[in-house]
Amino acid sequence: MNKGALLNMNLIELTLIEDIYTMWSQDSNIDTLALDEESLKIPVLHSKYVRLLSEERRHLNKMKETHNILKRDKLEYYSGKMCEEDLEERNWEPLGIRILKSDVPKYVEGDRGIVRNLIQISEQNEKVLLLVSILNTIQWRGQQIKNAIDWRKFLGGAN
Repeated sequence: MNKGALLNMNLIELTLIEDIYTMWSQDSNIDTLALDEESLKIPVLHSKYVRLLSEERRHLNKMKETHNILKRDKLEYYSGKMCEEDLEERNWEPLGIRILKSDVPKYVEGDRGIVRNLIQISEQNEKVLLLVSILNTIQWRGQQIKNAIDWRKFLGGAN
């Protein structure tokens, strides 16, 4: 894949964060009348959310790499160093003004494409953090079930 194709690639979301919240609100419920079955669901839940985390983390890394390429290209663009062929490849208009070298970073940081990418990367990072939190909860799920069983034994008079 050439550099231009990579930059023009649409940054799609694999799973919407709202969908993750919906899945977790269903998966996080523990049926207190079937604690043994709930205990057996732990590996299935772990597998489901590890797969999601892996996909979302890979997508985040791709987004960061795409952003780095775009940022480098925008630096060339605002520095006036980008050739006509590269401008045409990206469908960018020639700048038409001279920007001081010290002002180039300000233009790059304020560029709409850069800002849009940073927002998407931030949203993707939030999904990754949410999935890490869910997996931490799943790791403790067995202990929560054990505590519920122990509490029932205690209430029933068993030691």
